[in-house]
Amino acid sequence: MALRLYTALWRLALPLVLARLYWRGRTQPAYRQRIGERLVWDADRKGEGEARTSKADIWIHAVSVGEVQAAEPLIRRLLESEPARTILVTTTTPTGAERLRALFSERVAHLYTPFDLPSLMARFIERVAPRFVIVMETEIWPNMLAALERRSIPVALVNARLSERSARGYARLARLTRPTLARFALIAAQASADAERFVALGAPRERVQVMGSLKFDLVQPEDLATRAAEMRRLWGAGRPVWIAASTHEGEEIQVLQAHRRLLEHRPDALLVLVPRHPERFDAVAALIARQGLEFARRSQERAVAPSESVCLGDSMGELTCFLAAGDLAFIGGSLVPRGGHNPLEAAASGIPVILGPHTFNFAAIARMLYEAGAAEQVKDAEALSQCLIDLLDDAERRACLGARGREVVELNRGALERLLTALAPWLVAPAASDQSAEVTGERD
Repeated sequence: MALRLYTALWRLALPLVLARLYWRGRTQPAYRQRIGERLVWDADRKGEGEARTSKADIWIHAVSVGEVQAAEPLIRRLLESEPARTILVTTTTPTGAERLRALFSERVAHLYTPFDLPSLMARFIERVAPRFVIVMETEIWPNMLAALERRSIPVALVNARLSERSARGYARLARLTRPTLARFALIAAQASADAERFVALGAPRERVQVMGSLKFDLVQPEDLATRAAEMRRLWGAGRPVWIAASTHEGEEIQVLQAHRRLLEHRPDALLVLVPRHPERFDAVAALIARQGLEFARRSQERAVAPSESVCLGDSMGELTCFLAAGDLAFIGGSLVPRGGHNPLEAAASGIPVILGPHTFNFAAIARMLYEAGAAEQVKDAEALSQCLIDLLDDAERRACLGARGREVVELNRGALERLLTALAPWLVAPAASDQSAEVTGERD
């Protein structure tokens, strides 16, 4: 009954969802492209710049950049361990698709995830015919899971996290949540608290295991140091530089206020401001201009002038390089109640991490960093500016925080190995007769 009601609401909402995609496509055209994939109209046709997809051994369901980034080490190991294995990754956002393509080029197929309606999921699963499905983090789609169960296709929820806020929301939908969670063959939780919340919501305890976070097993590019040195040269080698990474609406103004105060103390300081969503680049550029600050745009691919105190990071796939080139980093989504974003890339780069009060999306990781003395927490723009002044005036303290952050990352690696061991029963090599089923346009 609950699933039928969920489906009915989805059908009612579908015209609005399509309209929203079209509306977002005004400023980000990729949202208007390949819509047929979300409706399973053209899964067999060649999309713009995409390989056509026949059958895939493993289907990995992600959402956007964060989930794709978290899945990277797992995907690499799956490809290395069995080169004949075909992998399809689905996302819901163009930015996730772009990040996947930047990481794997044509080695991994991509499609947009179909809308969670029974007929669409059934048609999609029939075409892809995966042997095994991996769902990243918190993407729990009831009709997808029901359709997979009807075809006896096992599915695992990996790198799973569940905040207290999200758990309360799922608890209000207990009649839908309980049977949906029971359809997972495995829930690989990041932390004990996540695991207990899944069990409390109805997941079978014997299927829930604590694995740690895949995000500790992040893979940094071999040429990162070279690229970071070149980036620093473009910014101005002698300038103090701080990164505001993955910021949201309502947060940039606080970041700019903090930077204005920092400039009173360190006039040569440079802020590299990286909004979370590309469609907001122009709006953030206008905001910087209204604040009377001179700025450069990374997309201009030029050196930042000494008079320019802000560099707008309006490019894709360069945040890792920005963090490696900076002196310290504020992680966005945490001064506004969005729950924060992953601070581990900054920690792995050996620079101090600053977080706002809202870190419920990464509560366990934030707690680890605080307990290790690898991160600072600020409550507002004023506290952020003072933290920036203190850290930029104290190179020894910056180095100490950065070293502790890097140590936290190194000590907590290993989630990938534990996960691969747990997934081993389902990661069987494709049969010899199927090894020719690659990501092409040909169907059986």
